[in-house]
Amino acid sequence: MSSVKKKRRAKIARHKRKKRRRRDRHKKK
Repeated sequence: MSSVKKKRRAKIARHKRKKRRRRDRHKKK
């Protein structure tokens, strides 16, 4: 159960990080 929660949390963090990076790129543009 712990593994699933950790994996889910990692997926969300990765998605959030990607969104932030995309926003930064847009701002630079």
